[in-house]
Amino acid sequence: MFNRIASSQPHGMTRRHFAKHMAGASALFGASFSLGHSLQVHADELRKNRKSAIMLWMSGGPATIDLWDLKPGAPTGGPFNPISTSGDVQICEHLPKIAEQMKHLSIVRSMSTQEADHGRGRYYMHTGFVPNPTVEHPSYGAVIAHELAAARPDLEIPPFVSVDGGSVGPGFLGMTWAPFVVNSNGDIRNLKMDIDTDRLAQRMQALQLIETSFVKQDRGAAGMDHAKVLDKTLSLMTSEQMKAFRVRDEPEAVRERYGENGFGRGCLMARRLVEAGVSFVEVDLGGWDNHNGIFPTLQNQRLPVMDQGMSALVEDLEQRGLLADTAIIWMGEFGRTPRINGDTGRDHWARAWSIVLGGAGMHGGIAVGETNEDGTQVLTEPYSSQDVMATVCRALGISLETTFMSRSGRPMKIANGGKVIQELFA
Repeated sequence: MFNRIASSQPHGMTRRHFAKHMAGASALFGASFSLGHSLQVHADELRKNRKSAIMLWMSGGPATIDLWDLKPGAPTGGPFNPISTSGDVQICEHLPKIAEQMKHLSIVRSMSTQEADHGRGRYYMHTGFVPNPTVEHPSYGAVIAHELAAARPDLEIPPFVSVDGGSVGPGFLGMTWAPFVVNSNGDIRNLKMDIDTDRLAQRMQALQLIETSFVKQDRGAAGMDHAKVLDKTLSLMTSEQMKAFRVRDEPEAVRERYGENGFGRGCLMARRLVEAGVSFVEVDLGGWDNHNGIFPTLQNQRLPVMDQGMSALVEDLEQRGLLADTAIIWMGEFGRTPRINGDTGRDHWARAWSIVLGGAGMHGGIAVGETNEDGTQVLTEPYSSQDVMATVCRALGISLETTFMSRSGRPMKIANGGKVIQELFA
């Protein structure tokens, strides 16, 4: 165990500068450039004993009472029925493929939080802290990427990737640990990967001359930071590891297995990125803010997409020997009301709801905690966002004694001092 005060200053690179360099390089270099060799080069070395995490973020607040903690027969229960799974839990009948993988996943049914506003709930569930106007807290991806960086000296692509969503930022850890945002096709805004190598070398040499001249004028840290961004951009554009973003390179059967939709491709990309050595990947599936007509929306739209993509991801990770070192986190910003409203929908509800965790040594196939017969209250020990974050850190081998220093000089314990959900490790 260790106690480390992390730097509160940005680490030279901002996403805005990074994007500008990408846009400039793309416009400047044009033509076609093949990245060449297989993604598999050094893959075994990159992933050996390397922990990672994949967050499946359900933006909008999913009705977990209809997915993971059904109440058949109760006035609050809705029309869906529970089915048995490969674990010792029952889940929604419209998640049959995930049911086959539940031996690898566990449900925490005793989440009880206070933030039932979308923005505040999103921030809280990503950071373990409630929003505070005086400090920006780092999100899961930034914390995990920061803490696992030393184990990835050969990683050339960003350690924190967000697919089809912006995630929450790095806070006081600095922009080096900000999410690298791509869409589910692997496209990166303003970056063109097909470039001529000779033209690339000529243009980069010209840019470096300009950068060097600027730095020699002794104009402070800005010039040196800018040069670092230029080097990072070049490294990114020419890295073999960038092929991990190219989900279209996967065989058609694999793509169909995950689902030919944004979430399915995002889950497939997450597997490829983890395999390449990326520490944290977040995949967004929106459309859960179902204040009206919730049941046909879930049955015909959200659940089939989620069922196919999430089940394929878990199964693929397990078959490739990656699940033992990869934490899976499924959650949204809160749950939805047990009471069904007059528009046949459910409203925001943070008092009693569920999340799903698995992989990285956490037990699968169990339910932790319990709600009452109509799902309105937690009957067992309640768990918070910081408890979930502490649990994931424990699974990834990150010390819970780690302490960061905010920019105001205030020490802040990792995961806001949350407690580990011990049932997942007992």
